[in-house]
Amino acid sequence: MLIELLIVILVLGVLCTAAGVKVVKQYERGVVFRFGRVQELTRGPGLTVIIPVVDRMRKVNLQIVTMPVPAQEGITRDNVTVRVDAVVYFRVEEPVRAIVNVEDYLFAVGQVAQTSLRSIIGKSDLDDLLSNRERLNQGLELMIDSPALGWGVHIDRVEIKDVSLPESMKRSIARQAEAERERRSRVISADGEFQASRRLADAAHVMADTPAALQLRLLETVVEVAAEKNSTLVLPFPVELLQFVDTIKHGATGGAEPSAEPEPEAELAEAERAAGREAELLGAEPSAELPQQRAPEPADDAERSVLGIA
Repeated sequence: MLIELLIVILVLGVLCTAAGVKVVKQYERGVVFRFGRVQELTRGPGLTVIIPVVDRMRKVNLQIVTMPVPAQEGITRDNVTVRVDAVVYFRVEEPVRAIVNVEDYLFAVGQVAQTSLRSIIGKSDLDDLLSNRERLNQGLELMIDSPALGWGVHIDRVEIKDVSLPESMKRSIARQAEAERERRSRVISADGEFQASRRLADAAHVMADTPAALQLRLLETVVEVAAEKNSTLVLPFPVELLQFVDTIKHGATGGAEPSAEPEPEAELAEAERAAGREAELLGAEPSAELPQQRAPEPADDAERSVLGIA
């Protein structure tokens, strides 16, 4: 009977010892409550022993927790409706405060992250959400970290993952980007034309000082065209030759002055021929000759000889 009692006591002792032995992992810390009062000293990693029935231990994970923030829909400061989602990286620095000061620190951090994300959307412009995310991430981290410090939780970083825009806004942004690209291309093209015109003007001045340079450039152009193995070769007419022909033409017509009045001898001969043709048509010979107009006195001997021959 005594032996059986000893065996029962021994079994109960082993069970109580086994119930009081706890194993804490390397990334965990144990918070011990003795009769409901928290012990300031936390239990480190390894094998630890607590008093059964008297003590109760809760383990707290010290690893960095990655918590996705659900997409929040809001209106930006420039009245654009967007949906923004983010991700929060945090870890527990003070296990006692994380267990005592807040009921569920994971849920609390998630709710603070959602409200802070909505607040940062309302305070920002659309351009900031799309292009200046680093500053917004820092502001969002400060907004979440302020209440989390009282819970023994430290926010490592917060990042905005995606910004969803309405389809109409996407088309508007695409048109704006296309117009900006078109403007830049036109400015670059105009700048290139301006620089090319400056170079061509400099080349024209050089060729004006040295006319042989234009002929050399013409020959280079012919060589470039002939290298393409074309069947037809159009050779430009030299501009200098046109200028030379124009100068000769103006020199030949410049000295001669047109006569102001027709010669009277030519008019008289034409009148006689007209009278003869009229007589032939009537079938009779001309009865009298048309009176001849008296020619003006010749100015010199050359005109007098011409009148005598007529």
